[in-house]
Amino acid sequence: MTNSAQRHRVVVIGGGFGGLAAIQRLKGADVDITVIDRRNHHLFQPLLYQVATTALSPSEIAWPIRMLVKHRPEVTTLLGNVTGIDKATQLVELEDGGRVPYDSLIIATGARHAYFGHDDWEPFAPGLKTLEDATAMRRRLLLAFEAAERETDPDKRKSLLTFAIIGAGPTGVELAGAVIELARTSLRHEFRSIKPEEARVVLIEAGPRVLANFRENLSGYAKSALEKLGVEVMLGQPVTEVTTDTVRFDGQELRANTIIWAAGVLASPAARWLGVEADRAGRIKVEPDLTVPGSPNIFAIGDTVTVLAPNGKPVPGIGDAAKQGGKYAASVIRARLAGQTVGPFRYKHLGDIATVGKSAALIDFGWLQLTGWIGWWTWGLAHIYFLIGLKNRISVAISWLWIYLTGHRSARLITWGEAGSGKK
Repeated sequence: MTNSAQRHRVVVIGGGFGGLAAIQRLKGADVDITVIDRRNHHLFQPLLYQVATTALSPSEIAWPIRMLVKHRPEVTTLLGNVTGIDKATQLVELEDGGRVPYDSLIIATGARHAYFGHDDWEPFAPGLKTLEDATAMRRRLLLAFEAAERETDPDKRKSLLTFAIIGAGPTGVELAGAVIELARTSLRHEFRSIKPEEARVVLIEAGPRVLANFRENLSGYAKSALEKLGVEVMLGQPVTEVTTDTVRFDGQELRANTIIWAAGVLASPAARWLGVEADRAGRIKVEPDLTVPGSPNIFAIGDTVTVLAPNGKPVPGIGDAAKQGGKYAASVIRARLAGQTVGPFRYKHLGDIATVGKSAALIDFGWLQLTGWIGWWTWGLAHIYFLIGLKNRISVAISWLWIYLTGHRSARLITWGEAGSGKK
């Protein structure tokens, strides 16, 4: 920008919940903002599993970052992959050799899958963090039924119709409910050689209960709701091995051609870029004002960091926490430019929500707990409210209503990526 020498330069790495919240809070400040992301879109991750299970299309939960900031002339959007940060010269280094200067830096790079030292499992048990992950998972799910339709060997067919999900946090629970409904409702009557409703969905969890972050009574409700749908829930079963079509746990061997990982996350390489201390998950141990130790002009937020909430527990890695962190970092920058100060970051937990299939959900706002279909409608309204744009809110609402009334999922398209191009 032509006036970058006079105005404070803020660089935001990551266009997710935290990054966009920071940009929004900086509106009207005397700053120039550069947002850098390796993808051109902002993604509403809480509904990513619905793309993977054919309930929604990718365009219903993702929006081009440039479109979101087009009316903000002080914001420049760059498509690039960050590979390092030079703190001495205050430059963000990009994979293509580009370098972006900053006066203040906000790192909101999120997290990726964590396999707890077993990265060799990833090709067999992919996770769900990006649109590419979701469309690839959708392809694997649908191809399993297509392959089973043509398979004559009973054991191989059984393996093709067995879906193993590792990890019973919100993603695992929501995936399990959606996959079993895809098989037993949406695909019912569409095949001739197989009965999709006979598919097995097995949810494997190392801990003693599903949704460990919820109250125990709600966790128990979620387990019962899953089992009512037909999901087999295996608790206290740490996975010891994953291969192409096998999951081993507690001496058992489960043959499943489709294995999904939902057991853990690992922070981005931000700590390595900065050469600072991180926890076992790679999250930066930030100061109370979310700045990186020794670098008061560098903020890190969301899944990139570990910080304690007022109750002494770590702030959870959820979208709302990232938003609060982004708003706070932007407020600190604004205050500094005005010669003022703000107190330490204080996270306010608004509640926990999760859904189990199309007619049950869990809502825990502390002062209010809801389950069943009332919880499901509350969950749906909450998610629709946080979507961007009237068109997307209407589109998602209509899709959910149609699925609720008919069970039909319209996004059941098998698409091929680069590796699959040319297949017939």
